Amino acid sequence: MSLTADRNTPHKERENLPVLVAGGAKIFAGAIAMANAAGFCVPGATATNLTYLGRAEMSVDNTAGTDGAATITVRRKKAFLWANSATDPVTQADLFKTCYVVDDQTVAKTNGTNTRSAAGRVVGVDASGVWVE
Repeated sequence: MSLTADRNTPHKERENLPVLVAGGAKIFAGAIAMANAAGFCVPGATATNLTYLGRAEMSVDNTAGTDGAATITVRRKKAFLWANSATDPVTQADLFKTCYVVDDQTVAKTNGTNTRSAAGRVVGVDASGVWVE
């Protein structure tokens, strides 16, 4: 039904987002945070069907819990500096191209023959690592 009067539409903060944590997961502050196929937060890892969320803002240990028993804050909408893979490095030629998650702090140039999920778009590469948005 269409509006017939003003509506106070709720909104949600998108920069610091609370996300339910997967059962069995331990995520460290500053880690690459990803969502598994069920939508629960897990640390970055070489795996398919994970969705890049951003950076974990706190440590959460849900190793003894079930899916959703813990919540983590994930920072989004920023470029984060991740380690560059030593064996499949991102280079300047990859600027504004997609890079891929290796582990909870490392990204790589390729999807590792379809074994890695996308991290995001490369917005800088320097001696410290890879900037990913």
